[in-house]
Amino acid sequence: MIPTTHRTFRALAAMLTMLLALAACGQQQGKDPKDKKPEAPAPVVVETGAVALRPIEASYNATATLEAPNEASVVAKTSGVLLQLLVEEGDRVSAGQVLARLDSERQKLDVQRAEAMLRKLEAERERSRELFERKLIAADVYEKIRFDVDTQKAAWNMARLELSYTSIVAPISGVIASRSVKVGNLIQLNSPLFRIVDAQKLEAVLNVPERELSTMRAGVPVTLLADAVPGRSFIGEVARVSPVVDAGSGTFRVVAAFDAEDALKPGMFARIAVRYDVRDDVLTLPRTALLDQEGEPAVYAVRNNIATRVAVRTGFMSGELVEVLGGIEAGEQVVTAGKIALRDGATVEVIGDTAQQPPAKVPAPGDGGVAGG
Repeated sequence: MIPTTHRTFRALAAMLTMLLALAACGQQQGKDPKDKKPEAPAPVVVETGAVALRPIEASYNATATLEAPNEASVVAKTSGVLLQLLVEEGDRVSAGQVLARLDSERQKLDVQRAEAMLRKLEAERERSRELFERKLIAADVYEKIRFDVDTQKAAWNMARLELSYTSIVAPISGVIASRSVKVGNLIQLNSPLFRIVDAQKLEAVLNVPERELSTMRAGVPVTLLADAVPGRSFIGEVARVSPVVDAGSGTFRVVAAFDAEDALKPGMFARIAVRYDVRDDVLTLPRTALLDQEGEPAVYAVRNNIATRVAVRTGFMSGELVEVLGGIEAGEQVVTAGKIALRDGATVEVIGDTAQQPPAKVPAPGDGGVAGG
């Protein structure tokens, strides 16, 4: 009996071990990672801006070099040794002011000789007139003496004019930009002496594409920024618009005029914005919200924390703002930062103060052109 009971106990122990092993396998199968539910993706962190009514300006932006429309090169009208310099570079002069003097001894002698000859001929003319009235000389003799007097008077005036040329005078008012001679130099006829620039009025010449011809007209306000004068902007206007388009370049000339205000100088590099249209209360959105994709413009609108891709129609682009002609409503929020990681329908988490509206800024010259809708 004892051996039989021992075998039965061993069989029951083996079955119990098997059952425990099966139960352990079942628990392990219940913890298989494959049976876990997938976790929801984390929201994409973005910044947004508001679609709102703001003023916007349409402008054409370009660069140009400032030029002085009133500029004169002073040259010698006679020859001689330079005896006296009365001005230096940087001096402001008025039209007619004497700038320098040449040696005038020869010219003075020429004037004296011409004047003496004139007085002699005038005396002969008076005697001939008396004789002619008494019919003692022929009419042709008297007319010849009168002609000689007129000829000598012209020669005397020419000598006086030549003497006046020894005083170098300013043809226009302005600033002495350069001096090309020194005291003691022998000055030849037509030698350059000074360059005078009237820097009170400056101009910038723009070569504008022909597609902008309808937007350019005289009197349109112009904003100028110069790197040499940081922190300041200058207001001018379009002075002239060429009616002819250059066939080679496809551009036409637009001349903008500015007051120098003692800050702008000829030759300065400037960035110009021709503001040809200003609109108030226009539906706009931040320029950074536009997706960098070819084809139809689009933005990501945030609706209930979901990013929705929305196609929009745009108009003017001015600085940081874009005019919206359709596709989105005022008051909506559009993604301005974080667009690269976004997909249509993605959950987003907005950071920053979205209630603050970005201000409408005057377009900085060089920020880009104007796009039509």
